[in-house]
Amino acid sequence: MRRLLAAAAALAAAVLPLRAAELDPTAADRFAKLALACVDREFPNEPEMVLESADDVRAPKADHPAFYGCYDWHSSVQGHWLLARLLRVAPGMPSATRAKEALDAHLSDAAIAAETRYVEKTSSRTFERPYGWAWTLRLAAELQAGGDPQSKAWRERIRPLESAVVARFQEYLPKLTHPIRSGVHPDTAFALAQALDYARATEQHDFEKLILSRASYYYGQDRACPLAYEPSGEDFLSPCLAEADLMRRVMTPKEYGRWLKRFLPQLSRSKTSPLTPASVTDPTDPKLVHLDGLNLSRAWMLRGIASALLPSDGRRAVLLKSAAAHETAGLARVSAGDYAGEHWLASFAVYLLTEP
Repeated sequence: MRRLLAAAAALAAAVLPLRAAELDPTAADRFAKLALACVDREFPNEPEMVLESADDVRAPKADHPAFYGCYDWHSSVQGHWLLARLLRVAPGMPSATRAKEALDAHLSDAAIAAETRYVEKTSSRTFERPYGWAWTLRLAAELQAGGDPQSKAWRERIRPLESAVVARFQEYLPKLTHPIRSGVHPDTAFALAQALDYARATEQHDFEKLILSRASYYYGQDRACPLAYEPSGEDFLSPCLAEADLMRRVMTPKEYGRWLKRFLPQLSRSKTSPLTPASVTDPTDPKLVHLDGLNLSRAWMLRGIASALLPSDGRRAVLLKSAAAHETAGLARVSAGDYAGEHWLASFAVYLLTEP
């Protein structure tokens, strides 16, 4: 474990690097407006909850005064992350004042206290596990990265919820004997990647150690991930790429190159990518539209995987070409004209455009 931590430390010099040069204020404003259109929109809403009595049947805002909008809890958290990220990388966007007002109103002490109580309930132990947890920690890390007084204030307000989510992770991961390999919310690898970035950003070394240990346990010996089986019809994540994107954060470049050869041997056998962008047949269907998000997440994961390989590695060109194709396909669909996709796709687009 000591060797693993030492190797990991070399990868953590820049936890939240940006490609913000690609995101001018006008483009940032278009994304911000999509989030602002939903963070206060309570309905339609798909709550994730366990009803313990008839008294628990309430409007979403009653239980979630911070994150009641954007169709579901995790999408609301993503929307708040998007606003915080855009305020940092494109502070001159026209919607900056509205974004600050929304964050200040939603991330109040009282609202976060209510969200924390909900997460800490015994009946909420599986609430938003692990996808919503991951985005909560990503939001906390983003607020920490902001250097202005408002970001620091929001950062302090969100600490109780953040601590509750970390405690949930710490309770859950030692009990999870096998990773969940899914193209949707339960996926373990995606959540661990976000949690690991958070642990490094906030210098929570014990939490980092736990994540590194579980990542190696779950994935260190994996072989021949079946990319040909992807995607499933409702995926917004690639299980294979999410795992590879996590493990680049865990291993040194040399170790990672060897591991990736065993894990995705397809990349070594061909000069073309085994992946092609997915297409959505009905953008009004809240599940089928996931494939638009898949193109965006594949793009950032392909680019992330390439970034961890040595410059001489021939797989880099294949990965980057595929990432560009998926990026083009995904970005073209962020504003598809229906709330089913527009309430969350902008957060994936901004993640893609502002991460390495």
